[in-house]
Amino acid sequence: MERLQKILSAAGVCSRRQAEEFLRAGRVAVNGAPASLGEQADPERDKITLDGRPVAVQAEKLYLMLHKPRGVVTTLSDEKGRPAVAELVSGCGGRVYPVGRLDMDSEGLLLLTSDGDFAQRLAHPSHEVEKEYHVTVSGRLAGCRERLEAVEALEDGTPVARARVRVLSRGKGGWVLSVVIHQGLNRQVRRMCAVAGLRVERLVRVREGPLRLGELPSGQWRRLMPEEVAALR
Repeated sequence: MERLQKILSAAGVCSRRQAEEFLRAGRVAVNGAPASLGEQADPERDKITLDGRPVAVQAEKLYLMLHKPRGVVTTLSDEKGRPAVAELVSGCGGRVYPVGRLDMDSEGLLLLTSDGDFAQRLAHPSHEVEKEYHVTVSGRLAGCRERLEAVEALEDGTPVARARVRVLSRGKGGWVLSVVIHQGLNRQVRRMCAVAGLRVERLVRVREGPLRLGELPSGQWRRLMPEEVAALR
């Protein structure tokens, strides 16, 4: 027996938080009877429905790495009609959800999964999963590494842990910095750069925890190997 929100999440129907909202709204039923938050069921024996449609638990959980291109939103669909990551992984064989976010103007490594527990653990701030970005910046370049490493609060006063910064290259089009953080605040790296007097020209996530983007082409995805999933856990 498992909690219904866990079953719905494992089925790839929604996130666990969304499942709780569906249960509160009375949209979930077990064997024809409306279900409540905290109720348990056996996914192999009980008939579970959402809005009257049967919920089928996927036999195989999916774990994907996508190289998200710039201009694509990190959602399953977009009310404004913009390209969404779901379109890029539509051939993966199941319904998957993004783990965390990359804003539309950013690109690089994005994880997607049908395993709600895995996604929740990985995204939780207590796990402090490192994320590395290669950031092309312009503006006040002299001393930028030291200024960026010294940032402890965003423009609205929100405290942040200090980033680790290295200068990777210097050019006329800007400097490329390696920026490593372990939080996941909205547009955090861009906002930290702004506090340091830098303008972000390009931002690419190249690593999350032990996983590296490597040579995966932009717009392409691949399945994670079992040892990669184990390392993230």
